[in-house]
Amino acid sequence: MQPVATYTVVSSIPESLRRLYELAYNVRWSWDHETIDLFRRMDRDLWESTNHNPVKMLGMLSQNKLNALAREDSFLAHLDRVTRNYDDYMRAESKSKTWYAQEYNLEAQPQIAYFSFEFGLTESIPNYSGGLGILAGDHLKASSDLNVPLVGVGLLYQQGYFHQYLNVDGWQQELYPENDFYTMPVRPVRDESGQPIRISIELLNRPVFAQIWYVRVGRLMLYLLDTNITQNIEREDQDLTDQLYGGDRETRIRQEILLGVGGLRALYAMGIEPAVCHMNEGHSAFMALERARILMERYSMSFGEAAAITAASNVFTTHTPVPAGNDYFEPDLVEQYFQDYRVALNLSREEFLGLGRQDPVNPHEDFCMTILALRMSAYVNGVSRLHGEVARRMWRDIYPQIPLSEVPIGSITNGVHIYSWVSHEMTELLDRYLGPRWREDPTDLQVWNQGITSIPGEELWRTHERRRERMVAFARKRMVAQLERRGAPPIEIDEAHEVLDPEVLTIGFARRFATYKRATLLLRDLDRFTNLLCGARPVQFIFAGKAHPRDNEGKEFIRELVHFARTSHSRNRIVFLEDYDMVVARYLVQGVDVWLNTPRRPLEASGTSGMKAAMNGVLNMSVLDGWWDEAYRRDIGWAIGHGEEYQDEGLQDYVESNAIYDLLEKDLVPTFYERGSDGLPRNWIMRMKTSMMDLCPVYNTARMVQEYTRRFYIPALQHARQFAESDYERGRAVAAWLANLQNNWHVVDVDNITTLNTEVRVGDALVVTADIYLGGIDLEYVSVQLYEGILDRDGTISRGHVHGMKPNGEGRGKGWHQYTVEFVAEATGRHGYTVRVIPAHPDLQRTLRLGLVTWA
Repeated sequence: MQPVATYTVVSSIPESLRRLYELAYNVRWSWDHETIDLFRRMDRDLWESTNHNPVKMLGMLSQNKLNALAREDSFLAHLDRVTRNYDDYMRAESKSKTWYAQEYNLEAQPQIAYFSFEFGLTESIPNYSGGLGILAGDHLKASSDLNVPLVGVGLLYQQGYFHQYLNVDGWQQELYPENDFYTMPVRPVRDESGQPIRISIELLNRPVFAQIWYVRVGRLMLYLLDTNITQNIEREDQDLTDQLYGGDRETRIRQEILLGVGGLRALYAMGIEPAVCHMNEGHSAFMALERARILMERYSMSFGEAAAITAASNVFTTHTPVPAGNDYFEPDLVEQYFQDYRVALNLSREEFLGLGRQDPVNPHEDFCMTILALRMSAYVNGVSRLHGEVARRMWRDIYPQIPLSEVPIGSITNGVHIYSWVSHEMTELLDRYLGPRWREDPTDLQVWNQGITSIPGEELWRTHERRRERMVAFARKRMVAQLERRGAPPIEIDEAHEVLDPEVLTIGFARRFATYKRATLLLRDLDRFTNLLCGARPVQFIFAGKAHPRDNEGKEFIRELVHFARTSHSRNRIVFLEDYDMVVARYLVQGVDVWLNTPRRPLEASGTSGMKAAMNGVLNMSVLDGWWDEAYRRDIGWAIGHGEEYQDEGLQDYVESNAIYDLLEKDLVPTFYERGSDGLPRNWIMRMKTSMMDLCPVYNTARMVQEYTRRFYIPALQHARQFAESDYERGRAVAAWLANLQNNWHVVDVDNITTLNTEVRVGDALVVTADIYLGGIDLEYVSVQLYEGILDRDGTISRGHVHGMKPNGEGRGKGWHQYTVEFVAEATGRHGYTVRVIPAHPDLQRTLRLGLVTWA
């Protein structure tokens, strides 16, 4: 039966507790231990049963309980401390002392819009599936701490990502419970009259409406779109935001249109017009088209003009190291949904599809969201140093005239939000020995080095042991609940109360169960593995993670682990915790001794779970992939292999599984169990300290967001403001320059390259001249460069050095110019050089991305 009207019921909160709602609806509580403690003390059992959801908990507390709390002096004193700390964080005076305000200027309005398909802020808002969403959530939290003028944009999923449980055989099953937004820390955005603000997009010639919700994330806002409203007549439109990564390819393109096009329209509907837009993965790439369309409509621009102007302030972060991980859509499907939209852009079918194709004129090529984002963004990065190299290789054919090392894809290595992932006990220890500075500036190397050094080894170890004990207790409770839900025999449930040993070396493996992550690598030699589990110095393992619902190979990995864990010799030494989420992740990264990661290099773009573990003094053992490839040193953890890449996966698994066994048997296990007269593993503790000193100040989101701000956001913001002056007069001029260059670049030529020397000594100077034909192109709009370097075995310059050449008078005829350069030979060997011409403009950086290059 459908209601004729709806209403919301809330608790009657006593006046002295009124601010609890304000605290609950700002997820800053999720990274403030004292606020969490406040909510937990209200009703510990209810806090756990609501999955740490203060809004839901406040709605479920009895009136008697609320009245009792309102009379409890110690609770009111705790509430007062929390609200004073909250007010200090939020007030304007505090904002003026933040990093962004000190480095730049305070902004009255958000200037940067951060688009992501998922956001992992807290387990009580299940709007994430894994690493991409957790990173997005940590990005927002760090931006709030630093006061970066940023706003988040995403979708609000009625069912979110699936909940996992295993059947009797250990096979993954999926559940999709409904989320009740009115009992979550989210609220609808309303206009001045109190009505919900809604936007619409066109899908198959009909409007699809979306309501806007907001989440307060400290000082900033996250806006989320929801189509499950009665204004949408068709059921498929209401269901569009049901599931994260659910449905077929048509559902995916519809969701991505809603995120990109609808997300930007939502911001404009609320009066927020961002100067910079950041696409976290390619899912939101249609946003770049909508930015161009708005300019075209407002200022009567062509698509070429609008695209050139907006690209200068678009940022794109790619997270995917394999082509199959990118979203591709069949041309007919794209045309079906964009036929009218491309007409508004004044583009033909092939022109529009060409924006998402490696070869724009290939009619058979699918449309790729990553390629669209690459073509429409001036600032592009991978998420680790190694991933930047992988991404340049993967997309080099989009820039066919550019050397691999100069493909315009950089890297900014991911980080984690320290305060969200460091345990309460470790936080107290850091406060005691590092003082307030580690909170004020978590990137301060000196604070970490001096502070960690001063922590007595015994205190660090006892803190870690307490977290291991808590993790074991949590795992036992979770295992009992899993078995009871499955209807396991009583004897098996009784045994679950004794799984794991809080005194034993514990290794954690928790991540998405994709096959390339090789969760079953340890099962290759069952005899060696069993000896590790059952030896005099035993090792125990905790596994957790979800396989994609359609990934049967990943599900089989889970089943294999579960079956092995049920064998009599390993039952108490291996557990698989179902339904991996932020709660499970926190217990594991805060409580295990070693964090294990076994991806096939180079398929791990970054990985952040190992960073979270490192923040808690946990040591990493990983293949040299993602972030660990640049972070690893012998005294902070262990490397599996030496960074090799294999063609034969069977050989790779054999070599690297044996490497793991060797490391465990010969290094990890002896080091952990080697105790001094005081009972402490001194060498292990030294590694913990060195790891924290090296990794904590670098692999955090404060450093990461600062890097995005310095390298991308501020230059993009400056370009956006410059281009917008006088109704985009300056931007139009740059767009006209670019269009003229594209029309005339074919005439550019390089000829008559000469040098006086063919053999020189190190330190000698070489002079090279070249004749350059520019036709009618002005000299100030090109850069002529010598490109030189050591030759590889194929006789090519693999990693060249660029030297700017200067005009040296007229060339041999009209339109020709002579350029010259002098440079010093710095290394022995066989070298080569060539000359190239690329565009140059004072208002444009990164001109290599334009693809206009003429080589000798």
